[in-house]
Amino acid sequence: MTGKRTRAKLQGARVATIKFGTDGWRAIIAEDYTFDNVRICAQAMAKYVTENREAHKGLIIGYDTRFASEDFAAAVAEVLAANGIRAYLCDRFAPTPTISYAILDKKTAGAVIITSSHNPGIWNGFKVKPEYAGSASPQVISVLEKNIGEIQQGQVPVQRMPMGEAGQRGLVVRFNPAPAYLKQVASLVDIEGIKDAGITVAVDAMFGAGIGYFPALLAGGNTRVIELNNIRNPLFPGMHNPEPIARNLAALTAGIAQHGAHVGLATDGDADRIGLMDENGVFVNQLQVYALLMLYLLEVRGKRGPVVKTVTTTAMAHKLAKLYDIPVVETPVGFKYVGPKMIQTGAIMGGEESGGFGFAGHIPERDGVLAGLFLLDLMIKLQKTPSQLIEYLYSLVGAHYYDRIDMVLQPEERDETIARVKAVRPERIAGLKVVRIDTLDGFRYILEDGGWLLIRFSGTEPLVRVYTETTDGARVQAILTDGKKLVGSRGGRE
Repeated sequence: MTGKRTRAKLQGARVATIKFGTDGWRAIIAEDYTFDNVRICAQAMAKYVTENREAHKGLIIGYDTRFASEDFAAAVAEVLAANGIRAYLCDRFAPTPTISYAILDKKTAGAVIITSSHNPGIWNGFKVKPEYAGSASPQVISVLEKNIGEIQQGQVPVQRMPMGEAGQRGLVVRFNPAPAYLKQVASLVDIEGIKDAGITVAVDAMFGAGIGYFPALLAGGNTRVIELNNIRNPLFPGMHNPEPIARNLAALTAGIAQHGAHVGLATDGDADRIGLMDENGVFVNQLQVYALLMLYLLEVRGKRGPVVKTVTTTAMAHKLAKLYDIPVVETPVGFKYVGPKMIQTGAIMGGEESGGFGFAGHIPERDGVLAGLFLLDLMIKLQKTPSQLIEYLYSLVGAHYYDRIDMVLQPEERDETIARVKAVRPERIAGLKVVRIDTLDGFRYILEDGGWLLIRFSGTEPLVRVYTETTDGARVQAILTDGKKLVGSRGGRE
């Protein structure tokens, strides 16, 4: 039996626009995110792998804690099996970096991950990781989107094989991805030093796929891990969305105070991002974390080599790079750009403003768990609290201040708004002279004080984001206000 073959139902139903943004395709569950559309994506992936002559290697299938993620993952496995591709199906939810590492561990052709990362609970998504275990490059995505178009037009059938039959034929193999990953990350840091340090670490798992990972890694020593929001709950209660930024971390702030924690860590919905709070419950923003991780690799670990950062990430990287005589490479937003550039340049790390950081010797992909371990090791090796680490960082590069606002942008407004922003060439922003404008990703205005304003249109959500970093905290809101005026959106703040 070769498996049931069906064609996408095009007549009498709206055909969803399946477009991969900065990291995969995401949509609202039961609207565009349906089993039929997930199967279309799976068939597109099967076609890609087959045409690359890698079908014999199989694919990893993983998923997060969102509503029915395991069922969507099973649907992907049924499609792959019907195409003769062995699906290594995770037997439990797992972080995206854990699933990505399984690609290298099992030497497969890649992975499909059912996750919507940090999006609110009504969303789910479909991430693709090629054989190098990083985010799919723009070239890979273009092929997948071409395949999806052909399937939606009825040119290529979607194939399915019942799970029972697929299991009997060895085309679906269930496995636990955690042990190999835990062994890997423990080998990349002084894990025993962290265990023996005797610190108290509050960890907010945000009801997501990172549940249990820090306790498992740091058990058995003097260090104590207090894990919060550590049950599966697809509604992500008490937070706007499972993104480790200040507005979503009330539980972590309270947990630090209640348990006298020395530091707070938070992982997002699929645990590929990290959030940091200091010993006083003060949020350490993502740009500061990038600089701290860079400092850790350069000063504590003695690493040398390029670093990769997106346009939204800190100017402190350039100042640290000058001190340690290393190059900085900038990319558009998204690890689909950062990961391949890390490989190409042999970078020691790559990162972006969203709190995602990847490191050499591991996978060219964001890893919130490993980033968290590196931050703990930095504290211990320099014998400084998180707030003292910021003071030390600023003693090297000067103080930097950052903020971002997200504005809802209706789809029909997008093209008009982009054209309007493109046409405006401001001479000054918040009284500061604009010395340069670059359009690598969005519209970034470099200011005379070394700061910047960026207006960028999201690739995964109906949002326009306005960012700034400046050396004077009093200017932050004025710069953002001028940025909002440049956008002139009729939409509201998210």
